[in-house]
Amino acid sequence: MTARYSDTHSNTPSKQSRYRPEIDGLRAFAVVAVIINHFNKDILPGGYLGVDIFFVISGYVITSSLFGRPSKDFKDFISGFYERRIKRLVPALSVFVLITSVAICLLKPTAGSSLRTGLTSLFGLSNLYLLKQSTDYFAQSTELNIFTHTWSLGVEEQFYILFPFLIWFSGYGGQTKNGLAIFSS
Repeated sequence: MTARYSDTHSNTPSKQSRYRPEIDGLRAFAVVAVIINHFNKDILPGGYLGVDIFFVISGYVITSSLFGRPSKDFKDFISGFYERRIKRLVPALSVFVLITSVAICLLKPTAGSSLRTGLTSLFGLSNLYLLKQSTDYFAQSTELNIFTHTWSLGVEEQFYILFPFLIWFSGYGGQTKNGLAIFSS
């Protein structure tokens, strides 16, 4: 996955759409930190902060892609944003949840909690489901639920619900003169 200002695969990239290798480097750093933390917390106790790095990268890439994408009106802006997010997230998440759920059912007879977490992840709500279950992410019991890690995707998807409205109503999404003045100094 490459980091670009534009997060779609259109044939007509915006003027500002260009590959940013440093973004991929930050992503790699974040992934390695999280993996090391999951395998051995003593080696890199703060490795879970890689998730925070991903949140910042995601916000930057999404904001940059919205800046380079002029829209006719609010409906065009919002529908284009959600269409790109759905095309990017839903296919991979659906395949992951389906295959993992089948494997869990074959290997673990009492998989109810894991399957419910997986199902809620499809709707971007696994973080809220885990919160309702009073699940401590760092508790030993979560190590047996493969879908516990989808909490961060839930947070990101919930961010996507509000963020485009914030961008549009700030004037930034509509590319208005006043909106651009807010974000460029």
